[in-house]
Amino acid sequence: MFKNESGTSATKSLDDVGIPLANKEEADINPDLIRREGFANEAEYRAYLATLGGEIPFDAYVAETVTSEGHALEGRLRELREEFENLQARLQVIRRQAATVLTENARWADASAHAQLGDRPWLKLAGAIAAAFVVTRGLRRLPLGTVATAALPLAAAAINRKLARD
Repeated sequence: MFKNESGTSATKSLDDVGIPLANKEEADINPDLIRREGFANEAEYRAYLATLGGEIPFDAYVAETVTSEGHALEGRLRELREEFENLQARLQVIRRQAATVLTENARWADASAHAQLGDRPWLKLAGAIAAAFVVTRGLRRLPLGTVATAALPLAAAAINRKLARD
């Protein structure tokens, strides 16, 4: 029951789930013909159509659904291809930027070497490396074991004298 605009009570029709019906035509609908859920299989669909009194071909419905899904898949495939091409273009830009960075770093290293070592920095570096190699070879040939054995007691005596003074 509800009150209408004039203030009098009126009865309003409700459907099978308790929702008010808008007009008299909806109140006259057979509740068995109202279906709010999907069908489990084709036989259930055909049985429902028979209760409605009409015949809608199931195959046409399925074909229409498959066709619309096919168009959706083609559209999605087209979108993915466009996105792939976009990513390839971005990767190309990143590759070019990486090459530029490497080139600029090499130029900076060369300019830095020239600033620190003069006109022929690589020749001077090669000379320093060769000198280090020769000195290392010379030190390996020295009998440092014998020298260390002779110097160790002298160093220990010097340390003891220093500690004795303090």
